[in-house]
Amino acid sequence: MSKTTTRARARLLLPYLVTAALFSLGAWSLYRLLAPVHLDEVMGMIRATSAGAIALALLCTLGGYAALIGYDWSALRYIGRKLPFPVIAAGGFLGYAVGNTVGAGPVTGGAVRYRIYSALGLSALDIAGISVFGSIAFGVGVISIGIGALAWHPHALETLIPWPAPMVRWGGIVFLATCLGLLLALSLRGGSLTVRGLTLRAPAPGLMAGQFVFTAAETLFSALALYLLLPSDGVGFATFLAVFAVAVMAGVVSHVPGGIGVFETVIIAALPPTVQVGEAAAGLLLFRLIYYLVPFALALILLALAELRMASGPVRAMLAPVFRAISALSPLAMAAMVFAAGAMMMIASLIPPTNAWAERLELVLPLTFIEGGALMSSALGACLLVIAHGLLARLEGAWWLSMVVLVAGAVASLAHGLDYDRAALLALAALALLPTRREFYRATRLTRNILSLRWSLLLLCLGGTLLAVLFFSHKATPYSNDLWWQFASDKTAPRALRAALVGLVVIGLLLLRYALRPARLAEVLPTAEDLARAETIVRAGTDPEANVALTGDKSLLFSSSGESFLMYRAQGRSWVALHEPVGRPDEIAPLAWEFHDAAYAANARPVFYSVSGDSAPIWIDMGLVLHKLGEEAIVDLGAFSLEGSSHKRLRTTHNRALRDGLGFEVLQPPHAPELLVELKAISDAWLAAKSGGEKGFSVGAFDPDYLNRTPIALIRYQGRVVAFANLWVTDRKRRATIDLMRHVDDAPSGVMEFLFIELLLHFKAEGARGIQPGQRAALGAGGAAGRPAEHPAGGAGLSPRRAIL
Repeated sequence: MSKTTTRARARLLLPYLVTAALFSLGAWSLYRLLAPVHLDEVMGMIRATSAGAIALALLCTLGGYAALIGYDWSALRYIGRKLPFPVIAAGGFLGYAVGNTVGAGPVTGGAVRYRIYSALGLSALDIAGISVFGSIAFGVGVISIGIGALAWHPHALETLIPWPAPMVRWGGIVFLATCLGLLLALSLRGGSLTVRGLTLRAPAPGLMAGQFVFTAAETLFSALALYLLLPSDGVGFATFLAVFAVAVMAGVVSHVPGGIGVFETVIIAALPPTVQVGEAAAGLLLFRLIYYLVPFALALILLALAELRMASGPVRAMLAPVFRAISALSPLAMAAMVFAAGAMMMIASLIPPTNAWAERLELVLPLTFIEGGALMSSALGACLLVIAHGLLARLEGAWWLSMVVLVAGAVASLAHGLDYDRAALLALAALALLPTRREFYRATRLTRNILSLRWSLLLLCLGGTLLAVLFFSHKATPYSNDLWWQFASDKTAPRALRAALVGLVVIGLLLLRYALRPARLAEVLPTAEDLARAETIVRAGTDPEANVALTGDKSLLFSSSGESFLMYRAQGRSWVALHEPVGRPDEIAPLAWEFHDAAYAANARPVFYSVSGDSAPIWIDMGLVLHKLGEEAIVDLGAFSLEGSSHKRLRTTHNRALRDGLGFEVLQPPHAPELLVELKAISDAWLAAKSGGEKGFSVGAFDPDYLNRTPIALIRYQGRVVAFANLWVTDRKRRATIDLMRHVDDAPSGVMEFLFIELLLHFKAEGARGIQPGQRAALGAGGAAGRPAEHPAGGAGLSPRRAIL
């Protein structure tokens, strides 16, 4: 393995390893801080929290998310786009509700916004601008507010940063004044910054001021929600605001989903000694439930309502694109919900009863009932963790298994101490999942790609969290080997040990089952029968570029129905698919996913080369990265003509070629063997005069079997062929594409331009809407005197082509 390859892989692994390390460090620090705290104390404090404090925290949450919607409103004004407010509200709320809970907010929230805003005409670049604007506004706003609060109360972080108060105050004032002055100057001057091809210009002063109001409102509302749930003990809100801002930034920088562990560690460590750790832990847990999980639950309800299409009349007509877009978010949201349900079930099986009613109940219920409920909860929770990955990949089997396991989990919760709360939550999760059935359409193996780096690290971190919960919940019980064999209704520690073991064993067996399964898909060149099947599919379609599959140099992956296929070739550890799958529209996404999973199963990297923007939702669901490689020209044949003063040069060239005796014809396949021999001589001479040999993959090559499947256009001069081009067409004749274009060395001047013009006139007469010059023509087929051939049709439309990695 080369040093370059090693460094590239190290760069790929580094973000995940750093995130896992920061999560582990935060979890370990939090565990040490909670050492003197007992679980029953924390649960008692949560139950003792007043209803008034919870209600006010919920109102603050409402205000905070209303301010977050303002982020999207400002961002849309920044990029100069207008959308109906209900659409902005849906995009903003869902983006932040899902992004804040799942983690990697700019990525997951950006994917959510893409689904909603693209349905109303926004481009991927527009939506990237919205996400970047929101991220920068959030970072600048939180830092400014935090430093401002520190300047107002410099003793806020003295337990973490023991610096002199005057230095903190004046340092904060100078830093804040410098930053705000720089931002104001950039805004007044209209300055800009270019990062990796994306130009960011400073917003206008009014827009900047309005966005700062939104940022300040969201930060103040979220900080106030937590402040209301924590014991005050003389801590002023200004002091707490500085601590909160630092904790939020630490959680964002760590890239840990939701900043779990990191945020809590900073808050507890920065609070003064007068605040009891148990009370702080109870307040933080309630804050997580109220500010993160409650909006996420509302987002799930909104998704379910969108699936049911419960709006009607004018409202439904206006929101129809939004409903369709929201429906496409179901896999991500449902996967997060099921994963959280599995983690909750496993954690609950490790925690002893925290109220007198549950303790008395365990003394009454049969021992088998209690032990079986704990073990069943742990095993079912482990299953849900693996099933969640299948939901993310839109697997139909994962949906059915999720429904079954959620219902079984509700039953197990009742068996495990009649836990009505947990049973109700699992039942509600099943109800939220129920109307999303049509979003899970892939009939494939459930555990494909479950050993990906991100998923493995996630499960590893969760496993560490479960062990931490186990030891924290039963730290008063000394460990002994006899604990494994103690069965009694009042022995919760042995029961938790067995439940943890069962859960971890189930995860291990499921992952081992996956790791040992062989790869199914291999790179095999197509047979003549395969090419005939592909030709039938291509002819029935609308995309002429699908004819490139008939070259025979790429493997073909057919759908189960045989009515669609995907072409690909392996290059090192990359499996490169050319274009989107070809065939039935309802089989495009499943076939792309099948290739994606098969590549990972073979320890390879899937790449989708030269795809259009219309298929972007598929690649976003896969978590792939889009790279724009260029644009292709499409000549509008409806507007093309040789008439008029603007086309005088084309008329002159065309008429001169006709006077010189050039003739044009298009021959349909199959072709006469003697013609192919003549064309082979032209092709060999043409290649000999060029640098390099035949190309391949995305373009055709001179092969008699391949050319016998495509029409060929000929230019004859004095009875002999002097130039030719093979053509990609379909039976629908909506568009055509030019592939090979070659000519003899002594061809008359202007022969290739004449060929272009005749092809345009030919396909216009056949009723085609457009023609693509193709990659070879776009690069220049070479004129008779070695000059690049000029494109004969001005005003060709451009559409982007992309590679998805």
